[in-house]
Amino acid sequence: MVVARLATTKSSCTQYSTPTMSLSSTAIEPRRFREALGHYASGITVITSQIEGEPIGFTCQSFHSVSMNPPLVSFNVMCSSASYPKIRQAGRFVVNILSDEQVRISNQFAQRGTDKWHDVDWQESPLGNPIIAGSLHWLDCEIYAEHAAGDHLIVIGEVKALDLQIAASTQPLLYFKGQYRNIAAHGAI
Repeated sequence: MVVARLATTKSSCTQYSTPTMSLSSTAIEPRRFREALGHYASGITVITSQIEGEPIGFTCQSFHSVSMNPPLVSFNVMCSSASYPKIRQAGRFVVNILSDEQVRISNQFAQRGTDKWHDVDWQESPLGNPIIAGSLHWLDCEIYAEHAAGDHLIVIGEVKALDLQIAASTQPLLYFKGQYRNIAAHGAI
């Protein structure tokens, strides 16, 4: 049985109503849910920060644009993350959008309990965050808001600086159906 109720939300743009859904009698099996979400291709990023001279970071595929004015982006992070509390303390982060040549970087930053920064070249962003060498693009952000959502946090950042890699041969690193992918050289549809 699906139970719906209306929640009224007010924003600076308009006032609108959205239904909030509750699936009270349907249990979604976590493995099947993850498999279903795996059919959505996503880009791979590494979220980085630095506090007291210590670089911090983790791999993240739940990165999204939020707003053009002000320029806002978001990412989701597990509540149990060991890295995010330090990023929260710093109050700022860089979104490193990985190129298809950075599979090793993605895997390295996805591991817990290892030296994620071993053999990783980086430089400081204007806000003092680590920019990973070879990234396709980076966005330097200050934490704008944070919202709890199930077993994750939704973190919104206000973009303060950015840079785009302009090499034509550089492609984004994608993740689809449990595997890294890249964009085939067949051109746009």
